[in-house]
Amino acid sequence: MIGGLFPSLRGYRREWLRGDVLAGLTVWAVLIPESLAYASIAGVSPVVGLYAAPGALLLYALFGSSRHLVVGPMSATAALSAATVGDLVAGSGGHFAAMTAALAICVGLAALIAGLARLGFLASFISEPVLKGFIVGLALTILVGQLPKLFGVSGGEGEFFDKLWDLLGKLGDTHVLTLVVGLASLALVLGLRRVAPIVPGSLAAVLLSVLAVAVFGLDDHGVAIVGHIDSGLPSFGTPGGLDLRDYGDLAGGAVAVMLVGFAEGLGAAKTYAARHHYEIDTNRELIGLGAANVAAGLSSGMVVNGSLSKTAVNGSAGANSQVSGLVVAVMTIVTLLLLTGLFEQLPEATLSAVVIAAVVELIDVRSLRSLYATYSGRLGGFANVTARPDFIAAVAALLGVLLFDTLPGLVIGIAVSFVLLLYRASRPYVAVLGRIPGDRELYGDVARHPDNVQPDGVVVLRVESALFFANADAVRAELRRHAAWRGVHTIVLDAEAVASIDVTAVKMLDEAASDCRRRGVALLIAQDSGQVRDMLRRGGAQDLQDDAYPTVAAAVAAAQATHRAGGARER
Repeated sequence: MIGGLFPSLRGYRREWLRGDVLAGLTVWAVLIPESLAYASIAGVSPVVGLYAAPGALLLYALFGSSRHLVVGPMSATAALSAATVGDLVAGSGGHFAAMTAALAICVGLAALIAGLARLGFLASFISEPVLKGFIVGLALTILVGQLPKLFGVSGGEGEFFDKLWDLLGKLGDTHVLTLVVGLASLALVLGLRRVAPIVPGSLAAVLLSVLAVAVFGLDDHGVAIVGHIDSGLPSFGTPGGLDLRDYGDLAGGAVAVMLVGFAEGLGAAKTYAARHHYEIDTNRELIGLGAANVAAGLSSGMVVNGSLSKTAVNGSAGANSQVSGLVVAVMTIVTLLLLTGLFEQLPEATLSAVVIAAVVELIDVRSLRSLYATYSGRLGGFANVTARPDFIAAVAALLGVLLFDTLPGLVIGIAVSFVLLLYRASRPYVAVLGRIPGDRELYGDVARHPDNVQPDGVVVLRVESALFFANADAVRAELRRHAAWRGVHTIVLDAEAVASIDVTAVKMLDEAASDCRRRGVALLIAQDSGQVRDMLRRGGAQDLQDDAYPTVAAAVAAAQATHRAGGARER
């Protein structure tokens, strides 16, 4: 299954080393301040974000399949971690930190089991629109949670709207100097991202704000700073003070965190694999994610996953393999041993600005507008709820996060997506076909091409879906409706688009044929596939099979000839 270690180093070339080292140093400059910030989102000490990185980077490089993916703490999974642990632990002390590390271990074990069981397809259960709405909601929740630090006021409790209302009530207590520091840091990060994207804006803001605290004594003027950060490497082992029951309590949330982290990281990995023309093994990605999280948890860290933003930095800086990730791991260890004192003077407002700058990119209103603009009029038009299923699923996930918290929001989004999928499956599009002008054989959708000519007395229908138990009644209703049209003597069912059919649908067609005969209308089948033909024969609808035609044109010609012959006999 594993097929060897360090897969991204196979065929390594010496000329790649310079690019990998430079990319690793660049990613390190971004990862350090962001890891400190994301740890604060998770509700633990900033240094926990640094603890998580080295082991995660090493183990992902050992097992993962991407040459470019960078793993580490991320905003979405950090917020999910805070929500999952917060539901079980009050406060933010040592037990909270231990449970956070235990959650990372549980996430890792869940991913490892899924990878070894070859369950990489699990990522498909979270559709891209659901993930988009979920991340937008999560970003808004993170944003409203960070704004109090930017304004120098205490934060409120509860969900998104509770926190927002609490913040609005405290704006009169804003600490002006803290707000100036925060806004200046935010402007620097966003400004450098726009005018000099190669410069790590987060690191620049952190270093300049630390310098400002040291020179001007901002902490003596009421600007809150991070304070003491333990130096040295973390202790290695399972979190202390926990038993198997604690791990069991975390299991459900761990699966949800794993799915989100896997989906986000897999998207980044596939993006850069496509650019550099190599393949991603989804099951191996699960194993890499699992190993990285187990390493992070055993290192007193937090949940990690693949990062699109840091992977983009890695790729643009010239990375060719996971050597760049190993460089980042080494530099993070150096930071823990020698440089933690530098970050003790970091203003919390600057840390908040780094988080806000990271998550503001996730509030992708343009994508939501694109989802709204993408709808299927063939499912019922503008007013039909099923016409914009992706947009509805995204909004359901977004509102679920804002109103009910992160995990319920994800579940709501997935549930709504599945309900809409089932609803659409039960209401297939049934096209009315007409002969394309200038061609005696080809028939096309009249709704799309009004110039197509419908044959006299014959209605040609095409079901653009498999026929099965969920949509059998809807298709029968369409057949009955068209059979009741004035002047119709034959219905031709074009089965070319019917990829498969089940026993329930076969019985429905047989009953529909009987209904039509009672109305004096014949039901003919055209262009039936091998599976449809076999099921009609074996399902007891032999009459329909006997009346099957190789093309729609042949069925229409036979229907009209039969009708003319019947009319001649009556005369």
